[in-house]
Amino acid sequence: MVFQPTKLPGVIEIQIEPKCDERGFFARSWCRKEFEDHGLNPALVQCSVSFNTRKGTLRGMHYQAPPYQEAKVVRCTRGSVYDVVLDLRPKSPAFKEWVAVTLTAERRNMVYIPEGCAHGFLTQEDETEVFYQMSEFYNAEAAMGARWNDAAFRIVWPGAVAVISERDRTYPDFEDAVA
Repeated sequence: MVFQPTKLPGVIEIQIEPKCDERGFFARSWCRKEFEDHGLNPALVQCSVSFNTRKGTLRGMHYQAPPYQEAKVVRCTRGSVYDVVLDLRPKSPAFKEWVAVTLTAERRNMVYIPEGCAHGFLTQEDETEVFYQMSEFYNAEAAMGARWNDAAFRIVWPGAVAVISERDRTYPDFEDAVA
């Protein structure tokens, strides 16, 4: 695997390295040792799938509050998404900054999201599926979010939002929530 750092500390785009032959290819998509060697949390306790019927579906920006913070590895297994990671770690030099990675089923790339960062995506195609691997069990009481269009972050989305949940649409302003 190839680990490519982004502008946010600890947020890494991961590329597979296919070994091709007449059958197609074989590639590793996760390796505990390689994650450890790159300083990433290698714990995996839960996996989830998100299926989205329509282009323009926005999910996010989600995170879990302490002590249930989770690292995630996110991959698009069907279609494509504009995947956004938002740094909500108060002591981070990139606090309140974001980075986007386009994840596609064709490229088979992934993004590693460290604990303390929020995550969300906008689907770029109908019938898009996203696969998550998490380092912590989901805890409904710790499930938090930041609003996708909050002025505190100025996230630039590449298209119109056609579908969004009531919860994701109505998270409070970040500055008000922190105060």
